[in-house]
Amino acid sequence: MPDPGYETDAGPGIAWSGVSDKRSYYRLFAGYVAALLATGVATVALALLAFDLAGDDSGTVIGIALSLKMAAYVLAAPIVTVMLDRLPRKAVMITLDLIRAASLGLLAFVTEVWQIYVLVFAFAIASATFSFAYLAAVPYLLGSQEDYTRSLARSRIAAELEGPLSPLIAAGLLLMLSPKAAMVVTAGAFILSALLVRAAHLPANTGSGAGRMGLYTRLKRGPQLFLSVPAFRAVVALDMAVALATAMVQVNTVVLVQGLLDLERDASALAFGIFGVGAVAAALLLPILHRSVRDRSIMLAGVALLVVCLAFGVLQSRLTGLMVLWFGLGFGGALALTPATFLIRRLARPADLQVLMAAQVSIANGCLLVAYSLVGWLDAQFALGPTFLVLSGLTALCALAFIWLWPTTYAPE
Repeated sequence: MPDPGYETDAGPGIAWSGVSDKRSYYRLFAGYVAALLATGVATVALALLAFDLAGDDSGTVIGIALSLKMAAYVLAAPIVTVMLDRLPRKAVMITLDLIRAASLGLLAFVTEVWQIYVLVFAFAIASATFSFAYLAAVPYLLGSQEDYTRSLARSRIAAELEGPLSPLIAAGLLLMLSPKAAMVVTAGAFILSALLVRAAHLPANTGSGAGRMGLYTRLKRGPQLFLSVPAFRAVVALDMAVALATAMVQVNTVVLVQGLLDLERDASALAFGIFGVGAVAAALLLPILHRSVRDRSIMLAGVALLVVCLAFGVLQSRLTGLMVLWFGLGFGGALALTPATFLIRRLARPADLQVLMAAQVSIANGCLLVAYSLVGWLDAQFALGPTFLVLSGLTALCALAFIWLWPTTYAPE
């Protein structure tokens, strides 16, 4: 059961009703996948558009644009989510899709770099807010634990498959269209998402008792609730652990494969792909594990695997060994963090579900910001071997923090 300190005026958490509106769920999920792929395609087209506008400075433009995207997830979107939580959920999600479509469509007409920044920031805020609303809507559509667990696995698999599929789709579009025209075509995916959301039956509003509070109080609510429940505090430690492993893969794969091992670009692409395959494998396994294994045990096993794989990174001098480690990091990261959404759904009061989902996504992205900066600094100061060891040690500290923050004597499940 929830922690005794977690009391709100919203009543008990969402019970498993046993009734699932799968037609509405699949419509919503199809819109989510379409938007996910469109975002990946737009990122590729944006890189080409930035080069057309900025030439040799396009790398700086893309770096700033992606930083703005991260800032939107960490800072701006949670604020927007709180401001919109009194409005009908379906209307909000449709509007967010239309904002995303308009942002991409307008990118086709930019003539200055600053216009890219404005539109990317608006797009990112709308995307992040839509993600929070999606995460909070799904529990109302799937009334059984098994259905909800499978939905988490689908979302994780979709996110992992977006990585390799989006560039392929983008390549096909860009063979026929200019980057600006590709932006306009991609905007159509968000129109499709809006139509699918419109066809789904969603809760009219969040029913948030927190809506009577002031804006500042509501902004603090998500983080405060995370700090008030032992299981949620432990999730923050896992956010950091997974961020460290992810940053190592994203920052140093090319350095390891094409620099240290002196292999071709295709080998780097394969390494990134293996990392994603590991995450997909864990997502497929999770519905089975959830039938008999507690969330805490699953998450602890995942973070322990991260510690081991990072430690063994020091010994790898061949591509085969690196592939095994990258698979393990993808598997362990998904095993550690995917159950967090399930945990929030089970423990959260209906009034707090959306702000807690938003808080989790924002915290995870904030940890990624810290992890990317840390890995970059470690690379500048040390060789890759010490970097592996430092990250393994820090991940082990995160695992210990998880154990301490969520003791076995506390059993919310």
